[in-house]
Amino acid sequence: MDKNWMHVPNRFTSREYGAGINQLLTMAKAHAPGSTTFRCPCKRCCNNIFLPINEVEDHLFTIGIDPSYTHWIFHGEGESWNANSSDDDDESNNQSQNVVDDMDEMIEDIRAGAFMDHDFGEHGTTSEPNMSERQSRNFQKLLEDVRLPLYPDCAKFSKLSFIVKLLHIKTIGGWTIKSFNMVLDLLKAAFPDIQLPNSYHEARRLEHGLGFSYVKIDACPNDCMLFWNDDADKDSCSKCKESRWVSSRGKKGKIPQKVLRYFPLTPRLQRLFMSKNIAKSMKWHREQRVDDHSTLRHPADSKMWRQFDKDHSWFAEDARNVRLGLASDGFNPFNNNSKPYSIWPVILVPYNLPPWLCMKDPYLMLSLLIPGPKAPGNDIDVYLQPLVNELKDLWENGIDTYDASKSENFQLHAALLWTINDFPAYANLSGWSTKGKMACPLCNEDTDSMWLKHGRKHSYMGHRRFLPSTHTWRKKKTAFNGSDDHRLPPPERMGHDLLHQLENVCNVEFGKGSRKRKCRPDELNWTKKSIFFNLPYWSMLSLRHNLDVMHIEKNICDNVLGTLMGIEGKTKDTANARRDLMELGLRKELHLQPSSNGYQMMLGSYTLDLPERRRFCEWLASVKFPDGFASNISRCVSVADGSCKDYFQLQLVGFYDLIYDLH
Repeated sequence: MDKNWMHVPNRFTSREYGAGINQLLTMAKAHAPGSTTFRCPCKRCCNNIFLPINEVEDHLFTIGIDPSYTHWIFHGEGESWNANSSDDDDESNNQSQNVVDDMDEMIEDIRAGAFMDHDFGEHGTTSEPNMSERQSRNFQKLLEDVRLPLYPDCAKFSKLSFIVKLLHIKTIGGWTIKSFNMVLDLLKAAFPDIQLPNSYHEARRLEHGLGFSYVKIDACPNDCMLFWNDDADKDSCSKCKESRWVSSRGKKGKIPQKVLRYFPLTPRLQRLFMSKNIAKSMKWHREQRVDDHSTLRHPADSKMWRQFDKDHSWFAEDARNVRLGLASDGFNPFNNNSKPYSIWPVILVPYNLPPWLCMKDPYLMLSLLIPGPKAPGNDIDVYLQPLVNELKDLWENGIDTYDASKSENFQLHAALLWTINDFPAYANLSGWSTKGKMACPLCNEDTDSMWLKHGRKHSYMGHRRFLPSTHTWRKKKTAFNGSDDHRLPPPERMGHDLLHQLENVCNVEFGKGSRKRKCRPDELNWTKKSIFFNLPYWSMLSLRHNLDVMHIEKNICDNVLGTLMGIEGKTKDTANARRDLMELGLRKELHLQPSSNGYQMMLGSYTLDLPERRRFCEWLASVKFPDGFASNISRCVSVADGSCKDYFQLQLVGFYDLIYDLH
């Protein structure tokens, strides 16, 4: 519909403007037959006031129509609303919204197929993966709700699709349960014939039929064990004897001290194939990816992916088999540093999807929510048991799944390719300690380390071993540790080599209450045999753990900026560092010089003086970023002092990327 007439300069004499007003009012009368008042879309009323039709017409000619009202949703024009609208209207958001918009079609696809879900109990017990009587009732209720119109003669929404949209808006809008209930009451009061639940909890029960649920598994407060499977009925920990329950005098029921939330993976993988669009995207890595063997655009372009296909050709035959990455780290959910609390989410990433989708919010799968208040540390394997058991079953047996894009059933299998984490979490997940003289998991026992006497920490100076044999840096002595280095890189350890080393690691007990075990020399830096080795293919992987770039950028940039700016507590150029240089006989220009006060630190060539710091801060204050890319850095620096007001506010990934680009 042409609406250029809304912007004509002289509405009193324009025939085009008059025809447009007549068209709008005719549509409004047809949209609400019998109504005596209508919303006035003039510039002053802005659809907030109901007036008789003749007054609406007067306002439109004397005041003028609101030029921003280009979609006449209040006057009968069809609504094309997107519940996931945002400033970034990208393909991932559109596909996420399609899942909600195609709810009716998806339910019909499920009905036509042979989708089967698990029935999880309250304490982690599972039934056989067959359609139980309870599931059958839930599914029939879903079919009834998807066929029931929202109100009589409503062709746009069914009861189920409207509730799912409303819950979607609550999630992305951050509504409280109270506000959600208030909206339900308002809608039911305004539209008596509307089919809506009475409360948020009733709406959630309706949604649970789609499989959006999780399992609560009680855990020992000392991280020793889970009260799960054969231990589900125990009332105390079999290791530390700590009670499973909080003392509950005067309260009904028993309250567990610690609860693990587990979100079953199998039904979520099956749901990826319920939507035709997403089911097609799950085969992108095989059917649409450009495979030129020269550019790394997607994990499927990596050597590790190709090697995995060679080792497990039966898995690679079907492009629908899912390949996953696992990421985990701790954070404080209370946003309060004075109240220490560390909760660890475990998130899975499906790599079948194209790169512009697989790392987007709608496709990141929260698998475990490990409670605090303390980080699980090396005991994280206790909490990974349900996930690893399910991954093992998905690899060996698979699950019967319906593919909506092909309207057929297939046996879905899944594999975990690697983990993604920072260096401390690397130690927790791999079982190799990232501290001490053998901190490098790849160099293993060949790690080249040096103990700094005054700094009281290890230094790792063997990185020149990885350079080409003719590289000039191999001969530079004064720039490194005082000697040249022509050694070959350490040998790569294969899975069977690691398993042979792990045979010496024994008597590992999990739990904060367990006595700390002393590491024997033959155990190297191993603290445990990781639970991931229970997966049949894990020892054959050439790459098991990845370090995320964000933490590396952040830590390096923190240290570089702290040293350049001479920020107290952040600089690495300290008196002890200078003493270690004297001990090693390196960098004589940086040695401590005797003075009347004891010693004097000469300014290093890398340290900025006051005029240089001022120029740097002035440049920082002038840096402009796109909206949402970084905070206002100009507030974080003081040009007059040549210092950072709040150094931690500069810890922005976008800022680090900019610094590295300039470097």
